[in-house]
Amino acid sequence: MEYTCPMHPQIKSKSPGSCPICGMSLEEVLTGSSDNRELKEMSRRFWIGAILTLPILIFSNPTLQATLATIVFIYCGSPLIIKGAQSFIARKLNMFSLISLGVSAAFVFSLVAVVLGYRDLYFEASSFIIALVLLGQVLEMKARSKTSQAIRKLLDLAPKTARVILADQSEKDIPLEEVKVGDKLRVRPGEKIPTDGIILEGSSSVDESMITGESLPLQKSQGSKVTGSTVNGSGSFIMRAEKVGSETLLARIVNLVSEAQRTRAPIQKLADQVSSFFVPSVLRISLVTFVVWTVFGHTTLGVINAVTVLIIACPCALGLATPMSIMVGIGRGATSGLLIKNADVLETMAKVDTIVVDKTGTLTEGKPKLTDIISLEKKEDDILKFAASMETASEHPLGIPIVTAAKEKNLRLEPIQDFRSVKGKGILGKIQNADVTIGNEGFLSDLGIEAQPLKNKAEDLRKQGKTVFYLAVNKKLEGIFAVADVIRESTREAIAMLQKEGIHIIMATGDHITTAEAIAHDLGIDEVSSDMLPDKKNQIIEWLQKEGHVVAMAGDGINDAPALALADVGIAMGTGSDIAIESADITLIKGDLRGIAKARNLSKSTVRNIKQNLWFAFIYNTLGVPLATGILYPLFGINLSPMFASAAMTFSSVSVIINALRLRRIPI
Repeated sequence: MEYTCPMHPQIKSKSPGSCPICGMSLEEVLTGSSDNRELKEMSRRFWIGAILTLPILIFSNPTLQATLATIVFIYCGSPLIIKGAQSFIARKLNMFSLISLGVSAAFVFSLVAVVLGYRDLYFEASSFIIALVLLGQVLEMKARSKTSQAIRKLLDLAPKTARVILADQSEKDIPLEEVKVGDKLRVRPGEKIPTDGIILEGSSSVDESMITGESLPLQKSQGSKVTGSTVNGSGSFIMRAEKVGSETLLARIVNLVSEAQRTRAPIQKLADQVSSFFVPSVLRISLVTFVVWTVFGHTTLGVINAVTVLIIACPCALGLATPMSIMVGIGRGATSGLLIKNADVLETMAKVDTIVVDKTGTLTEGKPKLTDIISLEKKEDDILKFAASMETASEHPLGIPIVTAAKEKNLRLEPIQDFRSVKGKGILGKIQNADVTIGNEGFLSDLGIEAQPLKNKAEDLRKQGKTVFYLAVNKKLEGIFAVADVIRESTREAIAMLQKEGIHIIMATGDHITTAEAIAHDLGIDEVSSDMLPDKKNQIIEWLQKEGHVVAMAGDGINDAPALALADVGIAMGTGSDIAIESADITLIKGDLRGIAKARNLSKSTVRNIKQNLWFAFIYNTLGVPLATGILYPLFGINLSPMFASAAMTFSSVSVIINALRLRRIPI
């Protein structure tokens, strides 16, 4: 078997491991190549089996039947027989244990009958059963392949080359896998962005719909982050590669989805435990059936009914019930901006009754903005021009939104003289020979500047969770500015959706109590924990869990990572830190808290789908096994044939697959 790197197809290996370029796992399932090869092989065996079984059903010549049935049994049925033998050797009985016993018993019995000259042959049963089981396997593989289409489509989005700017400023197209962190890359109009990075020169609009789902392109300029495989618009820019290979967002999405589809939910373990008891019970029933019918002088009927019990009791549907729903559910989440790291989440999320949410970057955008300008006499743009000019020389992060607001209005900023910063209070300087002061109320008081005219306005703004700056020119108060980390547009709707579901929401933040309570009151959140250090967030979650609550934690920062890992379900914002994303069970790619409600709805739908599948499988086997023993034959002369049992067994498996695929269309 050859293993291929999905991000770098030229990297191949005879053994599993990691790609030497990007470090990604060399598992073919990521690209579907292994699935496709197995599907083609299984399809070939099915069609050969089906074609050879047809003459066996039509013609009664023992020699012809034996010849064709032998080919079907050895070539077409060998994968099933081998899996069955392996289950007995490992003492882990499963559906292939019953299939291998059933078809082997029918085939060997018929082969011995031909040699001894008996007329009762069941070659058609063994061949037909093999063909039907192979059909079920083919259908299952096709369904599994469909769940991986989202991954393959994402992989296809990655460009094959990048245009690197060399040390002598010449440019050269190189394979994507040769791009290194720190390389300068040119992205031309209409091209796919090669990897994750930051724009150094130029500007453009970028279509990020593959990541965010938003149809409108976003404007990018110097300093903006760009994501690999998103599509550049009409502009041109130079970027610096920040993440390459397995570190890119696209590669992480591929890994998260593929790893999650391989994990097993607790409910699946229950199904496995039931199967471990069910299969030995069926084997005993099959043996008892043969013995009873033989004792009453019906050895042939005993063989037929024993084989029929093995076939109809085959737990194919039981084995498919959980993994099919999990795979389809995770795929459905991926198409809705939900990256689910493991299958446990799809079961646990439905039980969550309490959500602890961080404020900055989760409920809010995490980027302060200028929200209010209040001027006493001058025009707002005039005092904004003064403030922004001063803040260009300041290192305070809350000055950035003031400068940004001025640039958005295309205001011409003035040069500054005699700039001075007073830590924790404000800044001083001269603009056009005017003394300009920006700072808090205490700073103005120290300088003898009267802040009273706007004191009440400032207090109102602070109660709204905003930070207020006073501006004075030549010792005279001119206005105030309010800066705040604004609430995300989707947050209010998300909170309302969760509260409607009966979810208790607790806001845990490192912010001061006044700011925290203002935001919580605005959003309708009743419980607030402020001044939180990371370990205190952990303590809240531990306490809630001890009280019997199933707790989800939503956050975006490095400081949220421990709490995300500790919670029953950790939910990270896709716009947050890598460490938070790695620590979480679910990542909301769009950074939209409504995704939590979506995840909960998906969880409920998936668990409900699994239970439907399990119920169907158990009912089918419970009703089918007694009929297969021939219990109706003495009273009504009705006996279930092995072929009918095989068809019914395959139908049950197909029904489970179809039911699981319904998850792809559910609204969440």
